[in-house]
Amino acid sequence: MGLMEFFREFFLGFWDYETPKIMVVKNRTLGVIYRMVQFLVITYFIWYVFISQKAYQDIETRPESSVYTEMRGVGILGDSIRDTTEYVRPSEGGDVISTILRREVTHNQTQGTCAEHYNVPNANCTTDADCVMGEMDFDGHGQRTGRCVPYYNYTFKTCEIRSWCPIEEFAAVREPALVQAVNFSVFIKNAIHFPKFKVLRGNIKPRKPKKLLKCNYHPDTNPYCPVFKLGYIAEQAREKFSELCRTGGVIGVFINWKCDFDVDPSECIPTYSFRRLDLRKNLPSSGYHYWFAKYYIKDGLEYRTLIKAYGIRLDVIVHGQAGKFSLIPTIINTVTAMTSVGICSIICDWIMLTFIDKNEVYSERKFDDASKDPRPPTVTEITLTSFGSTHSDLSDGIPL
Repeated sequence: MGLMEFFREFFLGFWDYETPKIMVVKNRTLGVIYRMVQFLVITYFIWYVFISQKAYQDIETRPESSVYTEMRGVGILGDSIRDTTEYVRPSEGGDVISTILRREVTHNQTQGTCAEHYNVPNANCTTDADCVMGEMDFDGHGQRTGRCVPYYNYTFKTCEIRSWCPIEEFAAVREPALVQAVNFSVFIKNAIHFPKFKVLRGNIKPRKPKKLLKCNYHPDTNPYCPVFKLGYIAEQAREKFSELCRTGGVIGVFINWKCDFDVDPSECIPTYSFRRLDLRKNLPSSGYHYWFAKYYIKDGLEYRTLIKAYGIRLDVIVHGQAGKFSLIPTIINTVTAMTSVGICSIICDWIMLTFIDKNEVYSERKFDDASKDPRPPTVTEITLTSFGSTHSDLSDGIPL
């Protein structure tokens, strides 16, 4: 066959029309496979696609949200009283709020010169030559002066630095933990807007603000009371509160809105979950702490009190998804389900033409070329028993 003849037949065959041919094959095994595959496909679309995933709905996954937080409680540490002004950061509230559980305080620091801490690299010295004049040690607490001085009241020496003195590692005072913070309350107010459906929801029932002063959240009895004890948050995050007091930690507060607007929007109630977010494998980055200072003037000199604070940081993260019946996704998924049922026939045809006895007979009966068969079409019935025996009733008298 020449190249031109090949392209000619390909071009003419491209315009041929193919139509399915119905052939009844009475084989119990093949019939059971066919119905089982049909059942699995139909069950998948009815139960998972339409009932579980609600594929008949139009979905919105990017709502607009706002969060306001507030912490309440008063603790007593020694002779001092700690209120929200002392232990809450930031004071205005937002989607991130933290509370101080333990402090390391360095009192009466002033700007001057003092000995560098001995744990800083290359800080230990014996002579001034070991401390290069004007070298900035970025791993230390200040700028070196080039002098080698005694380390406070100890016998060894370190390089002198210009910094806030005395340095924190030498003079810091560790205060006991504020264990009463386990009963502090965190109020989380959240509003969420689904612009596609024009629905605005909040996690607080309107006209009942006074009850928020007395209640605590419970998923069954008080779902509209977003007030959580710090101890409850640590417990839900599977963390020990005593360990959080020691090292601090970051806990995510996840507010999940999953709404079905085919029913009344008032049925849309958020759920809350809590999870530790920072690393905890005794790494230098584990836990949560930060520094801040309080400045004051004494005898004409500027002093500061440096505070290293360990605490719990709460990151409020809002997720929202809403759905409502829509004709377009319903039609698309229904057509997809009906089309997928056709896979059953393809699978069974492949089994029939590949693995079952007499597959050549089935192949001849299944595929006909109407342009090359001058005989008029006849109705053919093929019966296949489970043992593979066949009989036929053909109008032309030719047995299988």
